[in-house]
Amino acid sequence: MKPVLALVGRPNVGKSTLFNRLTKSRDAIVADYAGLTRDRHYGQGRLGNREYIVIDTGGFEPEAGEGSIFREMAKQTRQAIAEADAVIFVVDARGGLSGQDHDIAKELRRLGKTCVLVANKAEGMTEGAQLAEFYELGLGEVVPVSAAHGQGVRSMVEAALDTLGVPEEDDDAERVDDGIIRLAVAGRPNVGKSTLINAWLGEERLVAYDLPGTTRDAISVPFERDGKKFELIDTAGLRRKGKVFEAIEKFSVVKTLQAIESANVVLLLLDATQGVTDQDAHIAGFILDAGRAVVLAVNKWDAVDAYQREMVQRSIETRLPFLKFAEIHFISAKKRQGLAPLWKSIAKAYAAAMRKMPTPQLTRLLLEAVQFQQPKRSGMYRPKLRYAHQGGMNPPVIVVHGNSLEGVTDTYKRYLEGRFRKAFDLVGTPLRVEMKSARNPYADKDS
Repeated sequence: MKPVLALVGRPNVGKSTLFNRLTKSRDAIVADYAGLTRDRHYGQGRLGNREYIVIDTGGFEPEAGEGSIFREMAKQTRQAIAEADAVIFVVDARGGLSGQDHDIAKELRRLGKTCVLVANKAEGMTEGAQLAEFYELGLGEVVPVSAAHGQGVRSMVEAALDTLGVPEEDDDAERVDDGIIRLAVAGRPNVGKSTLINAWLGEERLVAYDLPGTTRDAISVPFERDGKKFELIDTAGLRRKGKVFEAIEKFSVVKTLQAIESANVVLLLLDATQGVTDQDAHIAGFILDAGRAVVLAVNKWDAVDAYQREMVQRSIETRLPFLKFAEIHFISAKKRQGLAPLWKSIAKAYAAAMRKMPTPQLTRLLLEAVQFQQPKRSGMYRPKLRYAHQGGMNPPVIVVHGNSLEGVTDTYKRYLEGRFRKAFDLVGTPLRVEMKSARNPYADKDS
């Protein structure tokens, strides 16, 4: 499982800027205004071969008054701390130590979480007298960083991961094909995930109530069908932002992300009565980022009329266009309608995700594609695509070698992806096409 790091601190110390730096995104809104971040934000980070999940939180005021927005933000932050394996406590190196910092440090010591103390906005500062006051907090070494400029961020993440004992290299054992298909059932709360698994198993193995958030953790259930072994993972439902205050759902988001990461195939369950929501799109985005094979299932199909069915199909086309490679099924878990065909799509998606693609066949397909349609010129040169080989599985990765490949457009990459997908029947899995240019042997020589 990926380690989870939570960014905690008082308002306006630069947590969101640091979050964007760690996730290489602009997902968190950043402005010079205290209290802008109110809900938790989740993102994926990587340091070399080591991957992690990072949580951005709002300003933490442990003593916030009853009924204030700051009290709700404090609830969100406490839940992020509970979810995290380690806390990155961010203070303002230029603003100096404050009473709020002391309150937060006291709270972190009480909770007993692994903590890394980080002084942000420390660009141009030495590690001496200017940072000495932060040792008063009693949280060990102070790591100076500048989130805005990227200084010291790598050292900060290394300190957090080293404290947790995260190994330098990926554990390849997790990705060994042992013949067991790990299937995660993901979706928003109350779409029928547990009901679906109970229908598959033919018994009440999982608690299923008409109440959002019943499942508190990711539950694994061994299962065998038609001679194939499965491990079913029923994930806790993801709530809309700002609606994750109850302790019953404390671990739902992180556990869902970790379940998706550990699965081979994800069944994304949608609710026909509500269509495709923003949260459905977010979960789909997580699945795509993780590179997992995916099957779409629209539950409660029996509860909607012809007009609603048409609207649901349109919303899938418009809101989830990046999952065009996934097969779609319309089912009723409660009435056990349309469930059998799901297994064929799951098996097909798994087979595609683990497909072996020989280098000679890939190279021949590449050259045929170039002969049919060459890439556009980039400046003075036209990219030359010479050969291709497989760079990984689950998801399949195809590495194309040649010259001046940095000029290959995204449109041309999609064209190649389509050719490879058709040739190898890659249905239900993302496919990544990477370009690797040969080094110019004359680049470092004087003209």
